[in-house]
Amino acid sequence: MNKVILMGRLTRDPDVRYSQGESSMAIARYTLAVDRRGRRDNNQDGQTADFINCVAFGRTGEFAEKYLKKGTKICVTGRIQTGSYTNKDGQKVYTTDVVVEEHEFAESKNAAGNNGSFSGGSQPSFDAGNSQDAGDGFINIPDGIDEELPFN
Repeated sequence: MNKVILMGRLTRDPDVRYSQGESSMAIARYTLAVDRRGRRDNNQDGQTADFINCVAFGRTGEFAEKYLKKGTKICVTGRIQTGSYTNKDGQKVYTTDVVVEEHEFAESKNAAGNNGSFSGGSQPSFDAGNSQDAGDGFINIPDGIDEELPFN
């Protein structure tokens, strides 16, 4: 089984290109900075994160182009794919990428805005009519509505 689940922040805006041919397909490449577990001061090389190359195809790539920006915290599900090529100097270069099957936002737009990491795009939002947003991501429930709720 080849399954990868990652949570991290984009190190830069996705690089999106489109394939040639009749039906062009989006190919989005980005790098995720994923924090390492454990004590941060105990690393021998001083590095506290791993930088993992990701590639998303088709509609997933289009989503990346439209909504993902540098600093956005996302959760990625996919698979590891290895490959190799010969560079212009004749040396063989080995690659490891995560092929993204799905990605989703890992924090709210408000939380991302508070730390200055989210610079645009939009997320699906819940609209409860005329209720007011409490600012914490939950809506306020009006007083006197207890009997209409399915729980106590």
